[in-house]
Amino acid sequence: MKQRDMTRDHLAVARTLSEALPYLQRFKNAIIVVKFGGNAMGDDETMTSFARDIVLLRQVGVNPVVVHGGGPMINELLDKLGIKSEFIDGKRVTDAATVEVVEMVLSGLVNKRIVQAINAQGGRAVGLSGKDAELMICEPADPKFGFVGEPVEVNTEVLKNLFGDDMIPVIAPLGMGRNGETFNVNGDTAAGAIAAALKADRLLLLTNVAGVKNAAGELVTELKAAEVEEMTASGVISGGMIPKTETALQAVRGGVRACTIVDGRVPNAVLLELFTEHGAGSMIRA
Repeated sequence: MKQRDMTRDHLAVARTLSEALPYLQRFKNAIIVVKFGGNAMGDDETMTSFARDIVLLRQVGVNPVVVHGGGPMINELLDKLGIKSEFIDGKRVTDAATVEVVEMVLSGLVNKRIVQAINAQGGRAVGLSGKDAELMICEPADPKFGFVGEPVEVNTEVLKNLFGDDMIPVIAPLGMGRNGETFNVNGDTAAGAIAAALKADRLLLLTNVAGVKNAAGELVTELKAAEVEEMTASGVISGGMIPKTETALQAVRGGVRACTIVDGRVPNAVLLELFTEHGAGSMIRA
């Protein structure tokens, strides 16, 4: 039976739920693409919290799509196999041996771990890669990257059919070439392409940093495209943040309403961003 004695914590929860109402109404039937970065996955507790948030989104009428990374897991297996990796501008150079390991880790270990976590919380998750049902057709990004692909076509019908069946797509960032090749796709890039193709209401890039910081090291909560370009040109935005902000710019210019870079290690980061007034992370708009 429920405890009937009220505490400040109980009242705070009730007030938070009440204040969330306009945001719940705002995002009903909206498509939200969430990039769950490998660095944001953390331990089992973090995974469980993330999975619960995704199931809650679906429960209140949001259509979530999870696109995941898995860089740390790929690095671990490559090290065990003695295969060296090189990165250029935050992107992994992928040769024939590496792409096999990438597919093994992303489509197997990581994808199924996320699917299992969501299903354990009462959701109905389905694991896919960009190769399934020709979901994501790619062309080589640049010869210097090897088997790294740039998405050129996204088959949104596959995802919309899953929405209609109350399913939650969980997508590994692998693409298929026009000649049947397997391409490794940067997780942020894949999420941005999928979000743009779906004309998603929001793209959330969950990572292991709070968001975009200015030259003084302070978090910038809202940015316009021109500001992002200026900060990149001046070197304020650098390293691994570059592909994230590039993804955000391409997504919002491709029809996504807004993209937010969020620290996925913060409990309930997805809910904080969507259903509270203050949000979380750095939001980028066109």
